[in-house]
Amino acid sequence: MHLHASQIAAATGGTLHGPDIEVSSASIDSRSIRAGQLFVPIVAARDGHDFIANAVDAGAGVYLTDRAPEPGVAATAVQVADTSLALADLGRAVRAGLPPRVVGVTGSVGKTSTKDLLAGVLATTYATAASEKSFNNELGLPLTLLGAPDDTEAVVLEMGARGVGHIALLCDIASPTVGIITRVEAVHLEMFGTLADVAQAKGELVESLPADGIAVLNADAPIVRGMTDRTQARVLTYGVADDDADVRATGIVLDDQLRASFTLHSPWGSTAIDLQARGEHQVPNALAAAAAGCGLGVPIDALAAGLSDAALSGLRMEMSTTPSGVVVINDAYNANPTSMAAGLSSLARLAARRRFAVVGTMAELGADGPAAHRDIARQATDLGITVIAVDEPDYGDDAVHVSGVDDAVAALGDLSEGDAVLVKGSRVAALERVATALG
Repeated sequence: MHLHASQIAAATGGTLHGPDIEVSSASIDSRSIRAGQLFVPIVAARDGHDFIANAVDAGAGVYLTDRAPEPGVAATAVQVADTSLALADLGRAVRAGLPPRVVGVTGSVGKTSTKDLLAGVLATTYATAASEKSFNNELGLPLTLLGAPDDTEAVVLEMGARGVGHIALLCDIASPTVGIITRVEAVHLEMFGTLADVAQAKGELVESLPADGIAVLNADAPIVRGMTDRTQARVLTYGVADDDADVRATGIVLDDQLRASFTLHSPWGSTAIDLQARGEHQVPNALAAAAAGCGLGVPIDALAAGLSDAALSGLRMEMSTTPSGVVVINDAYNANPTSMAAGLSSLARLAARRRFAVVGTMAELGADGPAAHRDIARQATDLGITVIAVDEPDYGDDAVHVSGVDDAVAALGDLSEGDAVLVKGSRVAALERVATALG
């Protein structure tokens, strides 16, 4: 969005210092500033104010500050009480000028893929903006709104949470008219505490919706389906197992690249769907995107094209073949028991001579962590998959334990055509380095 410095000052209650110039979009990282952007210095482990001069040198035309303007810095400043709160205020201001097609997506698993699939669906009919990667918190969400082009007709916003109240805050900024909840699982319990707390937090999305909005709920997840009573919006359900779901799939088939095809059934008609996204676990995500898209007026034939063309964010079920013929599935962006089980199931579906899973920690599981890791190792063993655990002893006796990427590659031994390797772990493990090393 294009904003003048005076508009930024008005939206944030700030004081303008310098010419009333125009900027487009915003960044909180001085290293990624593009010419003409707004720089928002965030005070965290490092104080972003220390990098204002760097941001201006890189092309920032306007910057926020919670102190006096930087002496000797040739750029317009907007002085505010708190830069993080000011960023949220800017998000609210931009949202107020957008059309009503704003979709929030949350859930313990699947929210980024659902966001990507829905962005592909909506883009067939509307000029669509969507969260980059997993920009899903109180910083990333307003940055997404500020980065939306001026002609935006629909926005898809991923919403993450670290505790009860966080989704409500994001909804206060974004004012979504459509909300999708994928699943509620026992993940991030170190932050949430209990599964009930996770459900309470995720349900804040549908509680925020207006009466003329749409709540898209997973009928296969009882906790999510039960959130019908927490919203005044129209409810659309989706599912694979529930024959009564409003949007459902039949005849699911995976090809040799793990891409799913199925027939989609909905109140708007039925159509054949061919996904580029890999893994049967992407089918429910596609159904959620279909329900939201059709609910917002996307024709059923355009829906099928949008789902087929949609590309997922990086490090999610990326499949490649090495020069020696080894199939590598790089699903290293994140991991929890549900997504890990889905990855193992996908690996087991591949036609392969030998199957390996190089796995890292599943972080933030709280007291359930050790048992959850052992259970995943047992699942892999039952599927005939050799587990190589990197720096995570909790996988137990069913895994080969190694320290570091080099040792993991060495433990795989001499791989050749007919072998398949899944690489998966929480973000802190950064196991995409294994996939890179395998070539």
